[in-house]
Amino acid sequence: MEAKLIVFLLLSVMIFSAAQSQLKTGFYSISCPRAEATVRSTVEAHFNKDPTIAAGLLRVHFHDCFVQGCDGSVLITGSSTERNAPPNLGLRGFEVIDDAKSQLEALCPGVVSCADIVALAARDAVDLSDGPSWSVPTGRRDGRVSLSSQTSDLPSPLDSISAQRQKFSAKGLDDHDLVTLVGAHTIGQTDCLFFRYRLYNFTASGNPDPTINQASLSQLQALCPKDGDGSKRVALDKDSQTKFDVSFFKNVRDGNGVLESDQRLWGEATTRSIVQNYAGSIRGLLGLRFDVEFPKAMIKMSSIEVKIGTQGEIRKVCSKIN
Repeated sequence: MEAKLIVFLLLSVMIFSAAQSQLKTGFYSISCPRAEATVRSTVEAHFNKDPTIAAGLLRVHFHDCFVQGCDGSVLITGSSTERNAPPNLGLRGFEVIDDAKSQLEALCPGVVSCADIVALAARDAVDLSDGPSWSVPTGRRDGRVSLSSQTSDLPSPLDSISAQRQKFSAKGLDDHDLVTLVGAHTIGQTDCLFFRYRLYNFTASGNPDPTINQASLSQLQALCPKDGDGSKRVALDKDSQTKFDVSFFKNVRDGNGVLESDQRLWGEATTRSIVQNYAGSIRGLLGLRFDVEFPKAMIKMSSIEVKIGTQGEIRKVCSKIN
């Protein structure tokens, strides 16, 4: 009887510990009650000066989660870190994360992780861009490993649907998540460098990508001349680049996707039906669905391979391991 009781108590402790070590909303409600409000006010201050920072913060979160999980590893500086790898050289918004972290260290030293600041800032960025808001489960710990050699896991604008699918499914994300998360391209910009080949010499044919809408082709060629500046920025959603809405999906449906990987979503039956659903046929009718599905996909993505409990650390400065 006594042995059974001890086993029961041990099991209870184990179950409680497992529950305790999972992410949960309001993780800082006692240890640092102003944590989320501080991140929000910081993001808002930077957003008011430059609304395009919203897309930057959202992208930092994606790029963080796809390598080593959502553990703030993308924030670490150094010659061989993720941050210095070619796919991450265009990332921006680090100063927003650093700003929030220094305020939180003054309020609650050593309590709020950089990984959680990144996840919260991504949510706030979407909300400020007229997109949905959601409760972000928190309690992530910061990772101690950041290697540029591991960034091949990141989706690329050149990826076929099968390559995109493989990269997302390796992280536990399905086709629905893939299309939904790529919908983040409703805000933000890209460099001419990443899609110019589609405009002039697609698959070395000497011709443009035939899936590009003709009117869109002329506009993009005017923005990105053949021998022009490759670093010139172009909106990923030509209709409302600072507004988080469903116009990105309408663009993909109409052959106006800027990146090849985005336009490919229309070329495959499964992903096309999801794009069609979000694009809707009556203005705004199904726009609400994307507003509901995007937060769900974000919560799923922001839980990839997280460090919890006693794993990792709480960095004092986000760009440096303690």
